[in-house]
Amino acid sequence: MALREEFVKSGNWLFRWRSYFPLFIVPLLLIALRESKYLERNAGETAEYLWEGLCAVLSFSGLIVRCMVVGYAPKRTSGRNTDKQKAETLNTTGLYSVIRHPLYLGNFLIFLGMVLFIQVPWFIIFAVLSFWLYYERIMFAEEEFLREKFGEPFIRWAEKTPAFLPKFSNWQQPVLTFSLRNVLKREYTAFFLIIASFTLLDIAGDLFTKGKFHIDIMWLISFIFGLVVYVILRTLKTKTKILHVEGR
Repeated sequence: MALREEFVKSGNWLFRWRSYFPLFIVPLLLIALRESKYLERNAGETAEYLWEGLCAVLSFSGLIVRCMVVGYAPKRTSGRNTDKQKAETLNTTGLYSVIRHPLYLGNFLIFLGMVLFIQVPWFIIFAVLSFWLYYERIMFAEEEFLREKFGEPFIRWAEKTPAFLPKFSNWQQPVLTFSLRNVLKREYTAFFLIIASFTLLDIAGDLFTKGKFHIDIMWLISFIFGLVVYVILRTLKTKTKILHVEGR
């Protein structure tokens, strides 16, 4: 099999299982947690809290990027499908006018905030390289699908739009208006998972470095708030039509 076909095949397989990527680094995460809480040990709790806050801001900035994509996205594009590639239209406006893979940029920022939270340099380097190698193959497969389906329009768009580093001078106003309901419908799970992940990482850090269970009040309140929001939006999505937006 030629490399191009091999890359597409493996990229499609990775695309299908991309939600499970974090599990790939769990074994090394468990080792890294033994070296976590560096700032707390060497600079005190205030420095630790400030760092945790910055990491959370970074991850939520990634969620904002995702929300900006989803809020303007038409139906059957920029989705969470896992079985195969889908795209009824070629998105070239909004964030798609400045970067070809804005959702993956958002995912990267979310992921980066979490790995920086660990405060272990070798783990950060490993995690970032793993993310890049994993998603680079997925992006290749997606672009091959778009090239085959849309042809020349895709080629023209790809020639002027960077793959992963935004070029804001390319900005074009989105065709559709922003839909907050679509964002709430599609991103409430990511919102809760970010909060839950930081809470679990904080607890695990104390367990591995101090040998005791401790949950910081800030993360406890955040977790409860995130869970309440998750339950409310999940109920609205599955039991009502409140979050439904025609054509989204």
